[in-house]
Amino acid sequence: MPTSAEWFEARLGYRFGDPALLDAALTHRSAGRSNYERLEFLGDSVLNFAVAVLVFHSYPDADEGDLSRYRASLVSGQSLAEAASGLGLGERLKLGSGELKTGGFRRGSILADALEALFGAVYLDGGLDAARGVIERLFAERLAGLPEARELKDPKTRLQELLQGRGQRLPAYAVDEMSGEPHEHWFVASCEVEELGLRELGEGTSRRRAEQAAAQQVLDRLSEQGPNQ
Repeated sequence: MPTSAEWFEARLGYRFGDPALLDAALTHRSAGRSNYERLEFLGDSVLNFAVAVLVFHSYPDADEGDLSRYRASLVSGQSLAEAASGLGLGERLKLGSGELKTGGFRRGSILADALEALFGAVYLDGGLDAARGVIERLFAERLAGLPEARELKDPKTRLQELLQGRGQRLPAYAVDEMSGEPHEHWFVASCEVEELGLRELGEGTSRRRAEQAAAQQVLDRLSEQGPNQ
C-alpha cells in the first residue's frame, strides 16, 4: 500500500516537503492533539479564494450573483465530501476508536473537513500557487459539469419560489432533533407544506444544512407528483 505522501501525489500531483503537515491534515481530533482543526480553518479560506478565481475566469459573462452560486455549489459540504470520497480520503484518516466504530471515515462532515485541512496543509507547505493547483485539478471536472446558474439556487430558495409561483403558502421549518457533542452537533429538521400534505425530513451538521436537505426532499416529492399537483 502506498504511503500517504505517495497517495496524495498520485491523486493530486503534489508531494509534501514536510510530511508532518500531511499527517496532521489526516488526523481527526478524536485521534490526537495534533489534528486537522487549525488546518481546516486555513484551508477553508484558501479553498474559497481559489474557487472564486476559478469561476471568475471560467464564466467571464456571469454577474456577481451567478458567480456566488457557482462557488457555493463547488465548495458545499456535499461537494467536498463527494470529492474526498472519490479520492479515497476516508481510508487515509486517523480516527479515534469511537469514530472508527461509528463509521467516521465515511461521514460526510469529517471527509469535507479533512479535505479542507489538506488544502491548508498544501498552502503552508508549498504556498498559494501550489494550493490553487491542487484545488483546480480536483475541481476541474466538477466545474465543467456545473448546470446553469439559475439551477444552482439552494433548495429552500427554489421551494419558496415554486410555491409563490403557484400562489401557495410558504413552507414551515422546524428542528425535530439535535444530537452529538457541542462541537459536533447533528440536526434533523422538517419541512412542511401543510396545504399539500407534505412533510419531509433532512439531516445535516447545522440547522441550515438540515433544513436545506428537508426542502430538497419536498422538491423531489413535488417533482414526482408533476406540475398539476
